[in-house]
Amino acid sequence: MTILDRYIIKKILSTFFYVVLILVAIITVIDLTEKIDKFSVNNLSTAQVLGYYGDFVPWIAGLISPITVFISIVYVTSRMAAHTEIIAILSSGVSFKRLLVPYFIAALVIAALSFYLNGWVIPKSNQERLVFEMQYFKKNNNSSRHNIHMQIEPNIYLFIQNYSNQSNVGYQFSLERFDNNRLTEKLTADNIQWDSIKQTWTLKFWKRKHVDSIFQLRKSSLTESLGERGEYLDTVLAVSPKDFASNDRGYDGMTINELNDHIRKMKFRGSTGVEIYEVEKQIRFATPFTIFVLVFMGVLVSSKKSRGGTGFQIALGFFLSFIFILFFTMTRTFAEAGSLSPLLAAWLPNSVFATISLGMYKFVPR
Repeated sequence: MTILDRYIIKKILSTFFYVVLILVAIITVIDLTEKIDKFSVNNLSTAQVLGYYGDFVPWIAGLISPITVFISIVYVTSRMAAHTEIIAILSSGVSFKRLLVPYFIAALVIAALSFYLNGWVIPKSNQERLVFEMQYFKKNNNSSRHNIHMQIEPNIYLFIQNYSNQSNVGYQFSLERFDNNRLTEKLTADNIQWDSIKQTWTLKFWKRKHVDSIFQLRKSSLTESLGERGEYLDTVLAVSPKDFASNDRGYDGMTINELNDHIRKMKFRGSTGVEIYEVEKQIRFATPFTIFVLVFMGVLVSSKKSRGGTGFQIALGFFLSFIFILFFTMTRTFAEAGSLSPLLAAWLPNSVFATISLGMYKFVPR
């Protein structure tokens, strides 16, 4: 690594962390202004508010890191071009491809740090942030769910007509067991309630029926035994109240390993909304490559010296950032609605902007 490489890498990293600090400070102040009434209504102490923003700041920093990298690259490179540093470097015999090396080294450092923090570290702090927001900001949101269907074990299916997340009580409960696609047992109850002390479910006014298959004259018919019934029954099910909770952006509090487990569980149970978690997983893997694409594009749009100064190049950088965010948001929305593959939604913006960058590369003076 040459002195020039170290010089460029140092400028990029220092600018990146400075821009992250400035943007996070602005966003935090805006967020505090919007939520100060809620803090006051809930009589939260200064320590509680600071604890909340201790978890909020890393989340925001990880969220804006790709675009922050792009802005930093445009600023650093345009300043170097304005001071004729780029021209001097190329005139000394350094090729444009070689000039890109320190940029990609800096991108590698930021991408690796971003992947590790967004994949495993920040989700841990997000768990406390999400609990805080649910407790103080979203008390009345998503307090109940209706018509819950899920597979909780192989060949065992659960149905609850209405479920309250506040009281952990479900109404019109049924549990059906199948064998070779034939119903063999059915357990029903007027309501089901979670016992937090015993860590079991209590069924009220329950009925259990066993269904036998009888084959006569090559035709199958089903007969039900009288079965059992009672007023109360404690039972253990392969679900807990958290499986019925409505998680608004709950994936923010999951590491990549936890996302994999949750997606596997949702697919097994036949739950809806699995696309949201699949998109989040793919985005976490695509983000490091997004950083490389934006670094490449940032160098291309700002490496040429402009007579009007760096203002135009910085403005162009912000415009391209806006276009990327808009495109990324659209593909994510379509994927979460099930209209687009999660894999395609996460990687399509990278592919499109990488293609655009390669096209721009042909017209850059080298």
